[in-house]
Amino acid sequence: MAYGPPPSPGPGQPHQAPWQQPGNLWQQQPHQAPQQPPQQQPGPAWQPPQPGGGTAQMPGSYGPVSDDDKTWSLMAYVGQFLVGAIAPAIVYFGKARSPFVRRHAAQGLNMGLAAIAVWFVGGLLSLAVEVLIWVPMLFTAAVMFFLVFAARAANRGEFRRVPPAVAWPLLKK
Repeated sequence: MAYGPPPSPGPGQPHQAPWQQPGNLWQQQPHQAPQQPPQQQPGPAWQPPQPGGGTAQMPGSYGPVSDDDKTWSLMAYVGQFLVGAIAPAIVYFGKARSPFVRRHAAQGLNMGLAAIAVWFVGGLLSLAVEVLIWVPMLFTAAVMFFLVFAARAANRGEFRRVPPAVAWPLLKK
């Protein structure tokens, strides 16, 4: 693809850009009415809008979520990087007033408790078989991935369910 000046017009043609050509809508004289595009009838796939004004909520949505609820839900996940399962426990038992925060805190606490259990059992088993130390490490990597995944959703005011293999359903939402 070559860049450079546009080709020169041929003999007898004025040098005008496409938008300067006569006949374009924006170059018409004020006394001329703009040309209307032909009206097309909707095809067979067209359907009128449903009554109700589109107020249906998306699955996993809690309607309008306050910034305070988003912050506490986010802390249920991000706090686990600092203090483990203590952060979602504080949010669940202390600050979970709304269903949105309660559901995120329960899921975060389920992930934290599952990580503690896997580390405890994996640590004991790795004393007998050293290769098994990789099981808790891989599980922790999966938990960290899903912590970020769920924290991003909480910050947007949404709920994304983490697989039960990572967040054992110990606490009900």
